Amino acid sequence: MTTVWIPYCGPAPAPGDWRWNLDPVLLLVLALAAVLIGWRLRGGQRVAGLAAIAVLFVGFVSPLCALSSALFAARTVHHVLLVAVAAPLLAWAMPVRRVGPLTLATAVQAVVFWSWHAPGLYSAALSNDGVYWLMQLSLLASSVWFWVGVRNASAPSAVGHLLIAMVAMGFVGALLTFAEQPLYAPHMLTTAAFGMTPLEDQQAAGLIMWAPAAAIYLIAALVRLGSWIGPDRPVARVDQAT
Repeated sequence: MTTVWIPYCGPAPAPGDWRWNLDPVLLLVLALAAVLIGWRLRGGQRVAGLAAIAVLFVGFVSPLCALSSALFAARTVHHVLLVAVAAPLLAWAMPVRRVGPLTLATAVQAVVFWSWHAPGLYSAALSNDGVYWLMQLSLLASSVWFWVGVRNASAPSAVGHLLIAMVAMGFVGALLTFAEQPLYAPHMLTTAAFGMTPLEDQQAAGLIMWAPAAAIYLIAALVRLGSWIGPDRPVARVDQAT
């Protein structure tokens, strides 16, 4: 008997079916969050907070939500937007405060990300709305914790932990890229309409994690390193009289 997967974002769409998710509860939560950010925050923090809400809108409301029911690669883009774009924006919008050891935050973020990409837990999230939102909220919360820690840490510590996070993301991507068989049951019957086999879809997802997603952490590390070293100072020239 074939299992029919109906995740939170709805059944897998056909190519060209640009279906938006108009869940009124979700739209209300995002709208209230945007109003609260606009009211309570100022300057760069307000911009970062509203930008984070915009990223969440793309992930959960735009057609990307429905497409992620069909393609694991789209789901990967969704998760990357969550943990590597929305999360650092939210971390920047938050007031500076101590949040515990950065090493612990880095480990928790990695374990949460790895766990939800285990085939069993992933399938559970796509078959139950409660588990789905547990996945999304735990991914976002653990990543915000990590990015707040990076923001507050010294430059050497931030750079080191960003590189660890990069390796952790790339490790999952490499495993998916080189897996010899498809691992995710919810996408076994949904990729053909998009001209991909389940294995090709999984490999595309792995490459997204391995290259552009991991590169975000590398770029952040280079930015922190550059701010630590500082700009090159011009060398004063001494003109000697002849």
